[in-house]
Amino acid sequence: MKLKQVLGKFRKACEVYDLIEDGDKIAIGISGGKDSLTLLTCFASLKKFYPKKFDIVAISIDLFSGKTDYSKIKSYCDNLGVEFVVVPSNINRVVFDIRKEENPCSLCANLRRGFLNNEAKKLGCNKVALGHHADDLIETLFMSLFHESRLNTFLPKTQLTNSNLVVIRPMILIFEKEIIAVSKDMPILKNKCPADKKTEREYIKELIQSIAKKHPGVEKNILSALLHPERNSLFDKLDKYLID
Repeated sequence: MKLKQVLGKFRKACEVYDLIEDGDKIAIGISGGKDSLTLLTCFASLKKFYPKKFDIVAISIDLFSGKTDYSKIKSYCDNLGVEFVVVPSNINRVVFDIRKEENPCSLCANLRRGFLNNEAKKLGCNKVALGHHADDLIETLFMSLFHESRLNTFLPKTQLTNSNLVVIRPMILIFEKEIIAVSKDMPILKNKCPADKKTEREYIKELIQSIAKKHPGVEKNILSALLHPERNSLFDKLDKYLID
């Protein structure tokens, strides 16, 4: 898998879902992982030839009170010609030491989004780009089904309530294995989160992988069902629920 192929899917998502408009200033959320660095790389590449003109700025929310070493990512951004901003926070302390969350991911994500959105607005951005990919889209569907009794997942483009910011996810057509293939030479930071690989999302990921072993290509089938609503053959809504 070459970056050119991944970039093709990236551009297709931008065009199909109208994610980029002339004059946009887009804040790219950078966790330091392979997904966000691939997101950054695709944006920097797309900016060189995309017919709609836009600006980008990379923003990292440091969960560890400014103690994370982002020097390699800073150099990577410099080479791409992208401004890089680090926002210190005490999110790790709040989630694990103060709140002592048993299921920390939701709170951590909400706090990070708050910091990211605030910094994006300070920098004059009208959009925030996140690195969610096709596997994330599918996993979120399963988590919603299992825990909320809903067929629901995130959208490629969302207008934030009470805000001028729009959240975009240009990598929803790209699978994680494709990202792994193109990110090998990127300066990926080691995940220091105490809950890494111990979350409900990780369980769902492993569940889907186990299904894929018996049914190769199942991820593509699920993604296709999500992206083509006309294939939906669920019941019409009823005036009275049949089950509680």
